[in-house]
Amino acid sequence: MMLTARDTEMDEVKALELGMDDFMSKPFSLAVLKARIKKLLRKDIPKMQMISGDIMIDKNSCKVYKDGAEINCSKIEYQMLTYLIENEGIVLSKEQILNYVWDGQGNYVEENAVPVNVRRLRTKIEDDPKNPKHLVNVYGIGYIWKKA
Repeated sequence: MMLTARDTEMDEVKALELGMDDFMSKPFSLAVLKARIKKLLRKDIPKMQMISGDIMIDKNSCKVYKDGAEINCSKIEYQMLTYLIENEGIVLSKEQILNYVWDGQGNYVEENAVPVNVRRLRTKIEDDPKNPKHLVNVYGIGYIWKKA
């Protein structure tokens, strides 16, 4: 919501085009301001869900589900899975995953952190972890998430 002393039509149009949900220029009634704030607070916040095949991530609660059943994931596994699904169909290198999930400089991370966490994640999300259909290796490059 934008509160301003500017009151031209163009000011209001520009504010709304920039993404403001509401615009009020001075002078304004305190009762009207309160009513507009209450209206904005009542807006439904959309659920942030990601669905890929039989996997669903609820970003509001940071929970992962496979076929409707909740899967317990560590913070690292959750971040890695979210990153992979957000980039579905794109090959992500080990370095890209390290930079996203861990700190950008790779500090305090073992060289095999990505493969170890991929293996753990596969045991939780794949029907057959030895023959993955979702989280697939691209030999010599990295990993790709497939909807399957």
